[in-house]
Amino acid sequence: MSALLLKNGLVYQGHAFAPADVLVRGGVIEAVGAALPAPADAEVLDLQGQALTPGFIDVHTHGGSGIDVNAATAAQLDEIGAFFARHGTTGWLCSVLTDTEQQTLWCIEQAKQAMARPGCGAQLLGVHLEGPFLAPEYKGAMPEYLLRKGDAALFRRYQQAAEGAIRYITVSPEVEGVPEMIAQIAGEVTVAIGHSGADYATAMQAVQAGAAAATHTFNAMRLFHQHEPAIMGAVLESDVYCEAICDGRHLHPASVRLLLKCKGWDKVVAITDSIQAAGLPDGHYKLGVNDVVVVDGDAKLASSGVRAGSTLSQDTALRNLMAFTGHGAADVLPLLTENPARLIGVYDRKGSIAPGKDADLVVLDANWAVRRTLVGGRTVYQA
Repeated sequence: MSALLLKNGLVYQGHAFAPADVLVRGGVIEAVGAALPAPADAEVLDLQGQALTPGFIDVHTHGGSGIDVNAATAAQLDEIGAFFARHGTTGWLCSVLTDTEQQTLWCIEQAKQAMARPGCGAQLLGVHLEGPFLAPEYKGAMPEYLLRKGDAALFRRYQQAAEGAIRYITVSPEVEGVPEMIAQIAGEVTVAIGHSGADYATAMQAVQAGAAAATHTFNAMRLFHQHEPAIMGAVLESDVYCEAICDGRHLHPASVRLLLKCKGWDKVVAITDSIQAAGLPDGHYKLGVNDVVVVDGDAKLASSGVRAGSTLSQDTALRNLMAFTGHGAADVLPLLTENPARLIGVYDRKGSIAPGKDADLVVLDANWAVRRTLVGGRTVYQA
């Protein structure tokens, strides 16, 4: 089993950068330390003082590079992963927009096939179901006629078909049957609440029942009022993780700073919520069954002008967060690495640089641009 020695990097560990070498064997980090000797069978890669960070993890995305998750074959999911790798993402969940039961099962099957074979880019870690148990009033880009009441049995049919690969689901707490559903399934999947006009008490009930996150916080949810804190107040006050789309459009920089001040840097997860238009010019695209028009990189439903996902990538999110907050990469990186890994239960093997963990790594230059991406110790992108 040949080895890879990454030498002379500024390695990100313990929320700080320090000069170190990283030895990888069999796709796993074997050692981290100063001036590690090169094993006889090792390929040596000199990082020349560039930053070496954990790979980014995107738990909420609908596609990129011209491919929509809801219509993507297993091979096309691989293509999305290759596109993400160019932007430092090493692990992702494919977000299946509310669709018919038949199409949702087809998407799950494609994801299973993609997960079962070695890819050419970011590793597909599982499925995120965004719906169908969502509130019509805050449906965003969800087709209203496909929205449903809470139904743990339907979720379990999907999860059985996925052989456990559904890691994350978004539900609306005020929808009939959803509070009971959360209590039933919270031990089987990470539950997020969103697309919701829930009042404070209903949202807090969902958190107490096991909801662990809020989907694209501030967006597609009832906002805070001093007399009616609503779902917004509940997710800010409670201990749930909060997704944030840091493209400068979905959230004003001050809203990002407020979210971090309320939640702490360990409870915010930077997502892209990207659609197939990510990485492509302005034009006409699809998001599930919806027609989307992208103007100046801003994606909106053709029918209503409602914002519909983003064209964001995670490396841009990193740089945006640094600009929005005035904080360095050392503070911002957990939002793209450790926090999402903890949220979906993969932190035992992803999300930080430590012996025994998967060698999912990103090399970043002085401008925080991606120069190389490694998944399982294998280079899947090189600038």
